[in-house]
Amino acid sequence: MFDFIRTHQRLMQFLLLVLILPSFALIGVSGYSNYVSGDHEIVKIGDSAITQLEFDQARRNQLQQMQQNSQGGFDPAILDNPQARTALLDSLIDRRVIIDTATRQRFSVSDTVLRQRIASMPQLQVNGHFSPERYNEVLASAGLSTREFEQSQRAELALDRVLGPIATTASVPATVINELEQALTAQRTVRLLAFPTTDYLDDVTITDADIKAWYEANQQSLQLPEQISVQYLLLNEAVAMANVVQPSEEDLRKYYEQNKARYVQPARVNVSHIQVNVPVGATEQQREEAAKKAQALAAKAKAEPTAFAQLASAESEDAGTAKDGGKLGWITKGSWPATLEAAVFALSEGEVSDAIDGPGGFHIFQVNEIQAEQGESFEEARAKVESEVRRQLGADRYADMASQLTGLVYDNPTSLQPAADALGLQLRSAAGVARDRLLSSDEVPANAASASEDAAVLDDVRVRRALFAPQVFNEKQNTGVIEISPDTIVVARVDTITPAHVPELARVEPHIREVLTAQRALEAAEKAGQEMLATLKADPANVPEEFGSALTISRIDPQGIAKAVSDAAFDVPTDALPQYAGIEGPRGYVLIRVEGAEAGGGDNPMLASLGAELNQAWGRAEESAVLDAMREQAKVQLLPEAQDALSGAADES
Repeated sequence: MFDFIRTHQRLMQFLLLVLILPSFALIGVSGYSNYVSGDHEIVKIGDSAITQLEFDQARRNQLQQMQQNSQGGFDPAILDNPQARTALLDSLIDRRVIIDTATRQRFSVSDTVLRQRIASMPQLQVNGHFSPERYNEVLASAGLSTREFEQSQRAELALDRVLGPIATTASVPATVINELEQALTAQRTVRLLAFPTTDYLDDVTITDADIKAWYEANQQSLQLPEQISVQYLLLNEAVAMANVVQPSEEDLRKYYEQNKARYVQPARVNVSHIQVNVPVGATEQQREEAAKKAQALAAKAKAEPTAFAQLASAESEDAGTAKDGGKLGWITKGSWPATLEAAVFALSEGEVSDAIDGPGGFHIFQVNEIQAEQGESFEEARAKVESEVRRQLGADRYADMASQLTGLVYDNPTSLQPAADALGLQLRSAAGVARDRLLSSDEVPANAASASEDAAVLDDVRVRRALFAPQVFNEKQNTGVIEISPDTIVVARVDTITPAHVPELARVEPHIREVLTAQRALEAAEKAGQEMLATLKADPANVPEEFGSALTISRIDPQGIAKAVSDAAFDVPTDALPQYAGIEGPRGYVLIRVEGAEAGGGDNPMLASLGAELNQAWGRAEESAVLDAMREQAKVQLLPEAQDALSGAADES
């Protein structure tokens, strides 16, 4: 048979072609490519589609962006839910619909508009103006060519033109704005009388039967999530410093000398000068003439040292300093050429030097002020030096211990004890670590992670994420080394796993008693408040002295009153005042006496931007409506496979 195939290759190729072509006719070339790559469509948008691979890539990009913005402290679980996936898919659909519309309607952007857009970008400006040099630098750093960047900007501008005009032209009618201004600035004059729950706590009696009944009826609210107890090793700067040997006296002195400038300010002088220039390539005669002139100026300056500044202004050929009387400023020892420095530091305050041959020509110096060497001797700076040396040794020790810890954890994947023994680290433990939080000490029998000194480390999302990773959680293996900060790392492992459960009654009895006490105190406060409200409504003229002072409130300025209370005050009819109302809250009951009412006005400065804000909100609403219509026109269709993508089932398959 195989001989027949080898000798009739053209015939077999034809037969294979006949067999394969019908399948392409049924599924298409793109369908075949998707089959080979494992990709498949999840949303149809007209003639195009969003595939599973596109959706997965968008999720990866979104996660990467979130992690970069939060510097590694972002919990991926926040995005791993149907709501977040649906929002992402909706954004992909919206963008695809906009692209299809812009393409079909041939939206375009002129070169002038493109130039204006690029020139207005702050990152491409210097001192508020577009800079071509800055433009080229930014593109080069991003690895983009001018053509690529301008094409991308032109495309984005074209997409902006699909919905952009809708938002910019949206306008809320003036009558609506006026009505809102009136409502927001309307005023009520009120007095309040509170019935706090704290006034009724002592009168509440809770029996064991009450506690048991509540326990039986509220099992779901008492259930604790799945939790783990962990073992962990913490390495930070303090731990590393404890392993540092005491530096020797010789090492401390050596460090002091090497870094003496940090402890001692060298001697320095404040000088002025007169300069006589010698041209580059000057002849011997030119040099002699310059030297004679400099010597004459030096003699004159020595004769009248108090007039040095005037002489420098008139005669110095250093234009930069001549206008300021020849002032050079402070010169630190060790910063000038040796010949000039020796001459200058040999002068006393106010003294003038001879003409000295130096860079650029001949110089005459005058010392204006002298500061001797200042600072700390080794003995004075010893404590500071030792601290800095120990800190450096600690940093080196920390780096060495971190490197060893990484290797030891890898070599002993199911135990932290070898690493603890080798590095002299304390093997610590803590309980009550859940996937989304650390349980409170009330929820954990003992050694609660939330109450430990390392609570912030154990509650770091990166640590909890690593502990509940499948391999670490199921096989109780060590996590990798987790960097919490540049000087703190941790490695942990799961010790025991406690399934989700309802604690025994004895454990939660104090909590239940507290809940019932608060609940019944609130009921008593509400009862007292409602009885008082009924009395006041029957006799409005009777105003108890307990009512507070009058307050004038509005919806935009509630004077610190809770929203529920102010809303209740504005719900009261104002045709016959005073009026009373009552409102229940988590801390008790509040009676409201409304004594006055005034209509609002539109001249409040707090409402200056109301019109613009309403127009923006209206524009967003109209954009959303138009986008919905565009979706319908594009015949957006979620395929059955989309449900797997939104539920996360596609990730597991």
